[in-house]
Amino acid sequence: MRAIEISAPGPADVLRPVERPAPSFASGEALIRVAASGVNRPDVLQRKGLYPVPPGASDIPGLEVAGTVADGDRAALAAAGLAVGDRVCALVAGGGYAELCVAPVAQCLPSPAKLSDVEAASLPETFFTVWSNVFDRARLQRGETLVVHGGSSGIGVTAIQLAKAWGAAVIVTVGSAEKAAACRALGADHAIDYKAQDFVVEVMRLTGGAGANVVLDMVAGDYIARDVQCLAEDGRIVIIAVQGGTKANVDAGLVLRRRLTITGSTLRPRPVEFKAQIAASLRRTVWPWLETGVVKPVIHQVFPAAEAARAHELMESNRHIGKLVLTW
Repeated sequence: MRAIEISAPGPADVLRPVERPAPSFASGEALIRVAASGVNRPDVLQRKGLYPVPPGASDIPGLEVAGTVADGDRAALAAAGLAVGDRVCALVAGGGYAELCVAPVAQCLPSPAKLSDVEAASLPETFFTVWSNVFDRARLQRGETLVVHGGSSGIGVTAIQLAKAWGAAVIVTVGSAEKAAACRALGADHAIDYKAQDFVVEVMRLTGGAGANVVLDMVAGDYIARDVQCLAEDGRIVIIAVQGGTKANVDAGLVLRRRLTITGSTLRPRPVEFKAQIAASLRRTVWPWLETGVVKPVIHQVFPAAEAARAHELMESNRHIGKLVLTW
């Protein structure tokens, strides 16, 4: 099979097309013939040598794929309502940048009928991440206000749409007027340009001084202290990345007085059983939204798989709005 490997830790040009042996599936797994592979920020970190591959996972990058079931554990597939030949998308712990990829059946979801393989490939990583963190960990409720940092990112455009479909208000932070307009078009109630405005001041103004209920933070660093300042009583911060650094000085007094929760998670190393529960929630609640068009994939650009380096360069430039996808 063709695949894209990381020849050595480094810049985007260390990604190179290669021929690899086809992977073998084990009990509880499906072999997917990949039509499209999603590109995500963790792929960039792995390429740089900053995100170790979990034990047992492929060294080939890529955390989400879409295509057709080529083979697999027939009993597990049948139990999941799937069969060889079905169109699926899947969350994987690695190996997504390849023509064939093995995925736990429990992490496979039927590709929504109205979506192309490219669109389906853009779903798993961000949808699993947002559901697990915003709805399971942070317990976002209908009528609450969610703040999303990086509103135009793949995570951001997913969080906006899922939170709005759930019945929450959404405030995003972005770095340009173009990104602000794109987020509002997706349903965000307000977009704050962090380069020109203080997001703490703006969140408090927009909420009438009450503060936000949940903050989805992929920046961390000094953002955490500012998140604390703009949370309502019983507010929750959930950290999913540390692009701004791992250290933060937080006003513990505010945490006490407002009864705040600061939490976070990483999804990739979690066991299949944990991810299976998220998949079940997505299939039950979110997949109907995709089928009816209430929630839609947001694709910024599609690249031939051999040009994965270009996709990584674009991601690192932060010029994109939504997802980047590779095709085979």
